[in-house]
Amino acid sequence: MRVTRSDALKQGGGLSGHARRDREAGPDTGPGAPGGREPSLAPECRSATGQSQTVSYVLYKTDVLREKSGRKSLLCVEMRAMTSNQANAANPNAPGQGPAGGEVTPAASPSPTFSPLYQQIKALITQGLESGEWKPGEIIPSEVELAARYKVSQGTVRKAIDELAADNLLVRRQGKGTFVATHSEERAQFRFLRLLAEDGVEHPHVSRLLECRRTRAPAEIARQLDLKPADPVVQVRRLLEFDGVATVLDEIWLPGAMFRGLTFERLSDYKGPLYAMFESEFGTRMIRATEKVRAIAAEPAVAVLLGVADGFPLLSVERVSYTYGDRPVEVRRGWYVTTGYYYQNDLS
Repeated sequence: MRVTRSDALKQGGGLSGHARRDREAGPDTGPGAPGGREPSLAPECRSATGQSQTVSYVLYKTDVLREKSGRKSLLCVEMRAMTSNQANAANPNAPGQGPAGGEVTPAASPSPTFSPLYQQIKALITQGLESGEWKPGEIIPSEVELAARYKVSQGTVRKAIDELAADNLLVRRQGKGTFVATHSEERAQFRFLRLLAEDGVEHPHVSRLLECRRTRAPAEIARQLDLKPADPVVQVRRLLEFDGVATVLDEIWLPGAMFRGLTFERLSDYKGPLYAMFESEFGTRMIRATEKVRAIAAEPAVAVLLGVADGFPLLSVERVSYTYGDRPVEVRRGWYVTTGYYYQNDLS
């Protein structure tokens, strides 16, 4: 598609006074200078396979920029590239489109620069979760309602919800609907605690709080939490005891601004999972985490707390957890005694 200067003026609302005078001054003052045809803004779009793709461009706004010399002015048109589905949604009554509000079948070979429609719907639903439109434990609208809301097919919504369920953000309940997942659910409590017993039996564990204090972020912790050095953080240290035996020592760092009001007393009184507390009382949900796992020898201070000998082999797990928008909200360093236990990682 070619967009000429005159086309842009019709859709963009015209030129400023300076630009009009430049245009009237002669043909050498604009993009249509001597010897030049109007440049094609989007002559062609090809996929990785070399097949031509249909790409619609929508004029978003026009602006006039002048060179410092003042001798020329250039009409700049900001454009948004849209897939056929996006263009149909923006202008459902355009010639060749389907019925208003209907979904048009995507091209067989979409350009790799554009995300599939269901991914866009997934992003919109995620925005609703992040903004608190649907809170943890609440039911979300049905697939039919969401399809009508976003003007897409029910199948597109279903595929988006399937991915969100696979990401543990939503939970389908047969005969009831789809709900926002919570860290309080029994099935979610071991999502981030990967230590399992070799005998296959689920052993109950108790958290024993050692420390909870506000301090200044060390340089490395600040970097991992995307904070400034010496920004306030909350430091938590606790032991996890399985069948009365100290098995895990956790050292946790949280952004101080996000966890105002988190105190030793408040944390001691809470009996549920730690992430469930962060979610319900501080509005912070852990979405994903990255981990570094290595074998180490127990240092004296760690060995005393875990009740093992100095140099005892431990599993070290360094984790950074993220909430919506891929914002880091927790740095955790764990020391694991794996006698009778193993650390399980599920890859997909």
